[in-house]
Amino acid sequence: MTAAQVVLGLQTIVSRGVDITREPAVVTIGAIKGGVRENIIPDSVEMRGTIRTFDEEMRDDIHERVTTLAEAIARGSRAGCTVCINKNYPVTVNDPALTEAMVPTLQRVAGPGKLEFVPKVTGAEDFSFFQKVIPGLFFFVGVTPLGIDPRKTFSNHSPKFFADESSFVLGVRALAHLTCDFLESRS
Repeated sequence: MTAAQVVLGLQTIVSRGVDITREPAVVTIGAIKGGVRENIIPDSVEMRGTIRTFDEEMRDDIHERVTTLAEAIARGSRAGCTVCINKNYPVTVNDPALTEAMVPTLQRVAGPGKLEFVPKVTGAEDFSFFQKVIPGLFFFVGVTPLGIDPRKTFSNHSPKFFADESSFVLGVRALAHLTCDFLESRS
């Protein structure tokens, strides 16, 4: 019962405690493990989830709220609670100046009408560690087979995901042209 109350309580953090008009956020409990039989109250429960934001300050605030709320709910139920939050990946944010400078290259390589600006994605990406050291530009190369609407295909987290490997040529070409154009702009 306490675990259920914690999950319900955590759902109020974004809906009631975060200004989502400024930036969206996600708090999700995706795994709950506890108990060994249907008629025995478990003596412990482990919950695992994810917190996604586009702003480091907002993420820190949500981390603090998750900890405070989960511990308070557990305490109110006379249960114990240990919250462990690992800040695995920083937020991936394209450097505005680099992006502006490299968009023409991407447009040229992709071809007329093929470059599409994607809304923010709440995925986690280790590329963000590089961006902490040096300005970066993260972009997607479409790998959906021709004739299939990319908005209706399976995501890369689906067991039905399929990457059309012929599109890898475009990815390599884009990286090569970006590299050359970037180096040329620095000389």
